[in-house]
This record gives sequence, C-alpha cells and structure tokens, in this order.
Amino acid sequence: MAVDELAYDEQQKMLSREFHAELVGIADWWLEHGRDDVRGGFFGEVGVDNTPVPEADKGIVLNTRILWFFCELARTVNDPRYREAAERSYRYLLEHFLDERHGGVYWMLDADGRPKDTKKQVYAQAFAIYALLAYYQLTEEPRALTEAQNAFVLLERYTVDREKGGYLEAFTREWQAMDDVRLSTKDLNFPKTMNTHLHVLEAYTTLYQVDRSERVADALRYAIDCFDRHIINKGNFHLRMFMDHDWKDHSPGFTYGHDIECSWLLAKAVESLGDNSVTERLRPSILAIADVCLKEAMGEHGEMYDGYEFDTHRVNRERVWWVQAEAMVGYYKAYSLCGEDRFFLAAERLWRFIQRYQMAGESGEWLWLSTLDDQSHAPPYKLGPWKGPYHNGRAMLEMIRLLDD
Repeated sequence: MAVDELAYDEQQKMLSREFHAELVGIADWWLEHGRDDVRGGFFGEVGVDNTPVPEADKGIVLNTRILWFFCELARTVNDPRYREAAERSYRYLLEHFLDERHGGVYWMLDADGRPKDTKKQVYAQAFAIYALLAYYQLTEEPRALTEAQNAFVLLERYTVDREKGGYLEAFTREWQAMDDVRLSTKDLNFPKTMNTHLHVLEAYTTLYQVDRSERVADALRYAIDCFDRHIINKGNFHLRMFMDHDWKDHSPGFTYGHDIECSWLLAKAVESLGDNSVTERLRPSILAIADVCLKEAMGEHGEMYDGYEFDTHRVNRERVWWVQAEAMVGYYKAYSLCGEDRFFLAAERLWRFIQRYQMAGESGEWLWLSTLDDQSHAPPYKLGPWKGPYHNGRAMLEMIRLLDD
C-alpha cells in the first residue's frame, strides 16, 4: 500500500501539530510537578497521583535527562520558562553532582543534595556529557563545553578496555575497578553492556557536532565499530545485552526497545561522523534491526512489546512507555532512510496507540505501563530515578525534526 503524496503531506502537518502540543504538555507537567523549590533542582520522585516525595534520593540519570530535555526544548519552543528550567538543572548538576576532586559525576544524592553513592557508572557519565553539550548548544556557556570535554577525557582514559576493546561498565569514585558493576538490580553483573555502549555512542555523536577534533572523531568511529563488530548479532539483528571481557554473549533475551532505539541512534551517529564508507557499511544493519522489530515485536494495537525471554521462550507483552516512544522514532527514521511505507504506517499506528493507551489523560505525563497492562507491575511514580522527560520528550522533538526534514 503506497502512501499518497498529498495525503501524506496533510498527515505530516497534522502529526507535527500533535507532536508540538504533546511536547509542550510534557514540559508543562514537569514544570508544575517536578520542581523542588525547597531543596533546589527537581524532586527525586513524584507519584502516579502527581504527589511529590520530597525525601526521595536524587539520581544522576534523572537529572541529566531533565537538563538535556529542557535545553533541547528551549531551542525548539520560545518560552523563557523552559530556558529557566534548563538553567536551574544545570546549576544543580554543577553544585551537587559534579565530583570536583576526582572528576565525573556521582551516581546518587540524598534529598538535600549530599553524595550518597559516589560510584562512576559509565552510563551516567555519558548522559552527563550529553546534557552538558545540550546546555552549551543552548547558551554557549564555555564551562558546559569544558566539563563535557573533561568527562570525555576521563572516559577515554579510564573506561576503555585496551586489550579486548569496548567500554567497561563502572568504577569507584577514584576510577578504580569494582566488583558489582550493575546499572540496576534488574541488570546482570557483566563488564560490558549494550546499554552503556549505546549512550556513549549517543554522547559522542553530539560531542562531535561541537568538537570536530580528530580525537573525538576517532572515539565516535570506535563506538560505532563496537556495535558493528560486537554488539549487533548479525545472525538475527538483535543486540547482545550483556557481555564478558571477551565479548562473549550472556544475554537472557532480546530487548525490543533497545533494539529499535539503537537503530535510529546508530543512524544519527554515522550521519554525525560523515564518513560515507561507514554510512554504507552500517546502513543495512540499521534497516535490518528495524525490520526484525517490525516483524517480531508488534502487537495487535500497533504497540511494541517489551522483549523476548530465552529461558521461558516467550515474549514479554508489557507495553512500556519508553519502548513505544523509541519505536515510533525508530520506524519513522527507517522510513526516512529507505522510503518503505510499512515503516511510516508503523510509526503512525504507534502514535495512535500512545495517545489512546500510554498517556495519563488529564493528570498529565505518560504512564510507565499502558492502560492495557497490569499497573501493579509498574513502579509507583511518574517521575523517578528511571523515568524522566527524556524518552517521550525526545521522541516528540525527534518526530518534529524528522517531519520538518
């Protein structure tokens, strides 16, 4: 079925308006319910009923994602409230999360902004680079770029496996090896993960846009190559999730959300690098990942399922908010690369699913699980250590840009 050009043009305009409206809706919910006007920055948790938990710890992943979102939003929507939120988040990051002695950012603070867990999770350092660069792109504040470049130097100095390749998972505050390197209690304890490599790739993609030095180009090329050589399983075009030092796969299954997220982040990375030979080499894998997700992971309502478990040989059919957001962007990015209507139609159908089943309605924001799922399986918050305005807000921003392009 071909997408009629005139019909597509009108649909494009309609979708763009809808994404703009939802982008502002997400931002305004975070401004109304997320700001911590007593202790500074943003709350560490806000419940499903929009009630803040003032004593909740404040995590670096949440706070870097908030900073990134409001910076990108302020560059897209001319509203001084969004720039002020970006400035608030940036100040809090520098004043509380930044380790002035050993470099990098802490993993967790208590509610009063005191360091509680000082480990250096590489995933978090990558998000700090990403967020600081967004602030630099918004304000041209020199320190934001300097801190991002400093974090880049630390990652390249301490976290690269010089013998076997790739980026190691976590370190102590002093950048020494540690035994438990897990990102969360749900993760397996292996020294190399797809998830950390994915967000190092994302951070370096943006860093190369503002720092065109040879060392950054080499690091971005290296991160791309890690996916091409080690993380993408060329036998089935899923990602390997957990790997040992020798890159042996220990994954318990597939995670469809990360697969499709990788497809479009990898596409952006090769575009940023600007090397035609790398683009041509990676393009088939990028499209193959999207194709496999479309064939294996889609539900009857147009949604994307969470993953596939090897031990039970079953698909986890839960509908998680961030997975839907990433799938929509991933399919539309695939459509923009190859022009196959099935990807456009999948993205449009996902958006309708999100509107109907993933949004929280009048109370605002998105639910962790869709209304078709058992809510007792979801964390009891709309804002929390693993739920910021990053996935859904970024999806709105990316879709607006893709449609405009």
